[in-house]
Amino acid sequence: MGQLLDRNYVESISSGNKQLTKISDISELPPELALAILKNLNATDLCLAACVWHTLASDEILWLGLCKSMWGYASVYKRANHERISFRKIYLQLDEGTLRFNAGEGLMYMIENRLIDDTCEEISKFIHHTHKLRTLEKRKLLKERRDILEYLIELQSYENQFLPNALRQFFAKLDAPEERNEYLSILIENFSKRFHACNQNLGLSIETIYVLCFSLILLSIDLASPHVKNKMSKREFIRNTRRAIINGALSDELAGHFYDNIYLIGHVANSATSAH
Repeated sequence: MGQLLDRNYVESISSGNKQLTKISDISELPPELALAILKNLNATDLCLAACVWHTLASDEILWLGLCKSMWGYASVYKRANHERISFRKIYLQLDEGTLRFNAGEGLMYMIENRLIDDTCEEISKFIHHTHKLRTLEKRKLLKERRDILEYLIELQSYENQFLPNALRQFFAKLDAPEERNEYLSILIENFSKRFHACNQNLGLSIETIYVLCFSLILLSIDLASPHVKNKMSKREFIRNTRRAIINGALSDELAGHFYDNIYLIGHVANSATSAH
């Protein structure tokens, strides 16, 4: 990060005329320009930059931005300024906690270091806004903690979404199990409640949505599997789905749109394709 080569120049504006000014040392850059550069660095490069710009590279706003880019929410953010906790330290601890979680140690490290408050709501918000958690470990946690699973689903929004697309969004956030088991039923049950709450104007009951979800998953498997030679037709899907729905009305037109969506866009839950 030290000396720049002589051929490197920065453009400066003086009296309306462009002049080329040679910068011999990167530390001589104006603070505003230095911060603009530092904002584009990752954590490793920012630590290296501290060798030259110690004060600027330790800027709390920069490290807060890095934290939130990796972990969108953590309980510690709310008290960091009051308790004078460095966001650089928070970043390093969150990174360590994530490595431990992905290695099968759960959230104990983060809770013990007060990165996450040990409540259903705070843990759910952390999971909802974090993309670095290993799917297998996250699924293990949600199987054990139904309260976290239910609150996590409450954080999702499916307002004005077409049901198959909402299912894709749901399974992108909460990875589908590889087998059709009790956990999948629990996921679909909670999704159905949430989708109904977000789209009460559709006139579909929770029970109807629940049945439709499994119909869409089965249709996805049927159309995507190379082992199924005789693919389900639209007419068969409409007939079978309407027969399965006892307490709710479903028009042929809407059922047909569901079929077209799966046929054109693809599976609603990729992990569930292996279910037999």
